[in-house]
Amino acid sequence: MNVKIESSRIIKPLYEGIPPSTTTHIPFNVFDNVTFDALMALIYAYRPPTPPTSTIETGLRKTLAVYREWAGRIGEDEEGNRGVFLNDEGVRFIEASIDATLDEVLPLKPSPSMLSLHPSLKDVVELIQVQVTRFACGSVVVGFTGHHIIADGHAASNFFVAWGQACRDVEITPLPLNDRAIFRPRDPPLVEYNHVGAEFVSKLVNKDNNENKEKSIIVHKVHFTVEFLGKLKANASFMHGKAKTYSTFESLIAHLWRVITKSRKLDVSQNTQIRISVDGRRRIIPRVPDEFFGNLVLWAFPTSKVKDLLDEPLHYATKIIHDAITKVDDKYFKSFIDFANHKVTQDLIPSADMKKDSLCPNLEVDSWLRFPFYDLDFGTGCPFLFMPSYYPTEGMMFLVPSFIGDGSIDAFIPLFQDNLPNFKKICYSLDLKAK
Repeated sequence: MNVKIESSRIIKPLYEGIPPSTTTHIPFNVFDNVTFDALMALIYAYRPPTPPTSTIETGLRKTLAVYREWAGRIGEDEEGNRGVFLNDEGVRFIEASIDATLDEVLPLKPSPSMLSLHPSLKDVVELIQVQVTRFACGSVVVGFTGHHIIADGHAASNFFVAWGQACRDVEITPLPLNDRAIFRPRDPPLVEYNHVGAEFVSKLVNKDNNENKEKSIIVHKVHFTVEFLGKLKANASFMHGKAKTYSTFESLIAHLWRVITKSRKLDVSQNTQIRISVDGRRRIIPRVPDEFFGNLVLWAFPTSKVKDLLDEPLHYATKIIHDAITKVDDKYFKSFIDFANHKVTQDLIPSADMKKDSLCPNLEVDSWLRFPFYDLDFGTGCPFLFMPSYYPTEGMMFLVPSFIGDGSIDAFIPLFQDNLPNFKKICYSLDLKAK
């Protein structure tokens, strides 16, 4: 795609009345400090009629007046606490064009060419960047980059809904809960779980995986129909004549765990695990409002030997996943808060890392299935397509609702090119064995 940049500028919040102070510093909380310290990029596509770029820009400026962290800058206060300065220095807004119709470049595939549809993810001080790319047919692609340390997927999706409301001149509701200091440790602290090896790792651990740096990685998109997902769920929920209902998410992740493991041709004696995000809003007691803006995610780490994972039926993997997620409960979150406030030393660093080339023999799943990303309506209707950008980290997969809107799911799965043929052969198979 030959994308031409027409303009690039900084835009700032648009306030009604007297602007607030621009000297406030908000320290990051314990959940912000262990999340991925990196920019994430999303792609939205809209068919004509599409709104004027001025509408998208003005709506964004109004929304930044409510979600002020996005328009700030990351830095340390006088006491050395890392956080965000609410200085209203603004976000980058880019206008671009392409001399082609959207149909000529569809289907949008997760490939290096997608990087031209959103701003850069490297050496950026702005916490949000937006690129509006207009096609010859009148279609528009909006590429968005946002810093993960400012907001998790739940909080970011609330922001997108608000952005659409501002573009349509309707009241932004609900308003965000912007208090990052609500997670206080207990007195005395009670650390009941081992958080080293989960949320934290030692600095001495070699985090760079150089073994596979020269291998080519392909991001493969797989579509799972409602009918196939139903079969998976039924298969996963039945064992030895007894039925236990697992979720579609748990069943699909169990299936992909087995298929990818089989495709990788791992030694059967190896251990393999998945990193699965767990939102704390509905797990912490008393419940944290859905409007909380920031990060409130920990992770479950279901683990299995390769041989057991492949030789046992789908129910086995699904149960491991279900049990691991269930254990990340109120007690676990509060144990983490106490540990992160009292036990973290300079020898420990967050385990969340976007810089790896490969996660093999492990996996990570980022699920956007429950977030209303498709509700970003600038005034002329919702997007017909939403997807992550190109992330060629082998084993780091994304799940998004299919644009078809019938409950089907699209999975974006980075694989070594050598393993892709095996994956394609068995990705819809329920009959897997280690040998």
